Amino acid sequence: VIPPPVIHIERYSEDSITFSLKMTTNIKVSGYVVNIYWTFDTHRQEKRTLTIEGEKSIQKVTNLTAHTPYEISAWAKTELGDSPLSFAHVMTSGTRPASPSLKAKAINQTAVECSWTGPRNVVYGIFYATSFLELYRSPHNTTTTSHNITVLVQRDEQYLFLV
Repeated sequence: VIPPPVIHIERYSEDSITFSLKMTTNIKVSGYVVNIYWTFDTHRQEKRTLTIEGEKSIQKVTNLTAHTPYEISAWAKTELGDSPLSFAHVMTSGTRPASPSLKAKAINQTAVECSWTGPRNVVYGIFYATSFLELYRSPHNTTTTSHNITVLVQRDEQYLFLV
């Protein structure tokens, strides 16, 4: 039986999490697959996947949001197959940034100008869809470091936007 890997949170800050991975077995490990999950504005779950080579590993994940809960799941790739999943939960420190104030204005039948307020030198995600269900499950999205972007849409549709 292959045991799940041990995930140990080494440290965390406002914008990063450092964790270690190890196995409590003599089975040869070739690497790990790690997923980091968080929820965006209670509407959209985000995920980042890391593929890590080697038996023991310390990883630092950066570009995270302050005061946000993250779930880390991992499994090991071994000579006998994949291990079961293990999980760890951690909340980054600091104060979560205020939500941006979004304004969306139709330029024409197929373009919408989105602009918002918020801090500089961060990456913004813009999510849009024609229904709340689509916005939750599989929205169109793009990212920018600006405070505005023009989004191309289908004509004769109403859209919901999040930034």
